[in-house]
Amino acid sequence: MIRPSLKLMACLASLALAGAISQAQTKTSEAAKPAAPPPSGFEEFVTQAKNPTDWLTWGADLRVRDEYYVNSVTLTKSDPGNRNEQNVIRMRSRVWASATPLTNVSFNARLSAEPRDWTKPSFVGAYAGQTGMEWRYGILDNLNVKMNNMFDQPLSVTAGRQDIAFGDYWNWWLVADGTPGDGSWSFFLDSARVTYEVKEIKTKLDLVYIYQDARPDEFFSMNLPTLDKPINNGVPYNLTEQNERGVIVYASTKAVKDTTLDGYFIYKKDDREFANGDNADIYTLGARFTGLYADHWQPSLEGAYQFGTKEDTILGTFAERDLSAWGLNAKLGYLFKDQLNNQVSLIYEYLSGDDPDTGNDEMFDILWGRWPRWSELYIYSYIYETGGKIAQMNNVQRLGASWSFNPIKGMTVSAMYNALFAPQEVPTRRIAPAAGSFSYDGNFRGHYLQAILKHQFNKHISAHLWAEFVWEGDYYAQRDTMMFLRPEVMFTF
Repeated sequence: MIRPSLKLMACLASLALAGAISQAQTKTSEAAKPAAPPPSGFEEFVTQAKNPTDWLTWGADLRVRDEYYVNSVTLTKSDPGNRNEQNVIRMRSRVWASATPLTNVSFNARLSAEPRDWTKPSFVGAYAGQTGMEWRYGILDNLNVKMNNMFDQPLSVTAGRQDIAFGDYWNWWLVADGTPGDGSWSFFLDSARVTYEVKEIKTKLDLVYIYQDARPDEFFSMNLPTLDKPINNGVPYNLTEQNERGVIVYASTKAVKDTTLDGYFIYKKDDREFANGDNADIYTLGARFTGLYADHWQPSLEGAYQFGTKEDTILGTFAERDLSAWGLNAKLGYLFKDQLNNQVSLIYEYLSGDDPDTGNDEMFDILWGRWPRWSELYIYSYIYETGGKIAQMNNVQRLGASWSFNPIKGMTVSAMYNALFAPQEVPTRRIAPAAGSFSYDGNFRGHYLQAILKHQFNKHISAHLWAEFVWEGDYYAQRDTMMFLRPEVMFTF
């Protein structure tokens, strides 16, 4: 395998060359300002191929990622099983179609598959400990029918397997990913969504019912692969650790100029399916505010309180306790609106942790928000901290800043720093493999740094380089460094 430093340098060189070419082309274009050329023969072919009739459209994409991790799960380079370093090439391909046989009625489907080539032993799922090609199955990650303007009203209904997210774009907090077990391969929720728009007061109301199963073949019969080396007692692939049911009532209004105000109620019922799952009845009340003022200032604030009951493994004992937890997610951005599109932000987030000295459970549950919202690296550090669950973010307080700009057309450079803290010193959902990795006498999780370079070459090809680092603090027993590197190329048809 190529050493990560050399791999990173090669990718940077490639993108830098592409950026230089793009910049030269941009300057030439600005100087000459020729008339826009007609669509190429390829573009005409793509347009006609993707829209063969007036009632059918389709498309496809291929995403290739090479992901390299250091200490992300083990938390230390001194892991006795020598599992602190992983490398995997992920190849996700998707094809989708939308048919509109009747006015205001559409049928939508998307098929997705993601085989993975582990050049270092796998550390996740049923393929843990193995190398080589992990031939996964294909899955229908969207299959739904959508009806608009029902009864001649601004009412729409979408029923079936669909993607649902609430909140600021790419900062979806509690509802975004119903399938954290397969990573970013799919995001769907099996659900029914009813949306009503009151246009006179710029208000939208959503009612969502969720019926999500932990196993991928619950609704659709699938020929799941037999592993060459079955381990982990034959643990199957799973979408999540428990069967989940839920109801979301969400109201959003833009009646106030330059302001969006949201309020919501979420009920989530968990029914344990796998050993690291839980049983729970979680009730969440929340509100969100965002806006754009003086054409530059962009504040965002979201908070939620949770109550109910949860039954899971706490310090080695499976027990039920009353839940009382809260979370806060805030950001203050400033848009320079200059030639380079500079943007800076201050960031604060708080997710409560469980106090081991009480008989209740104070640990905030992120619900369907278990996805790499702000970090591709740190979600893996929670696997041994939260009973074997990936991205079950809680007991964290982060304060930091971010900056992004566009040096040339199609390119974005961004960086973010967070100081990470743990409100509670004791991770009450820790499991044996990492029991000795926590100090139990410190609140500073560490320094987090992220740097990203993205480039959109054209409508069909994009790429990025992504790097993250965590320098561990006194919350951990050691002072090692976590690292994540990822080059990615995306082809879209």
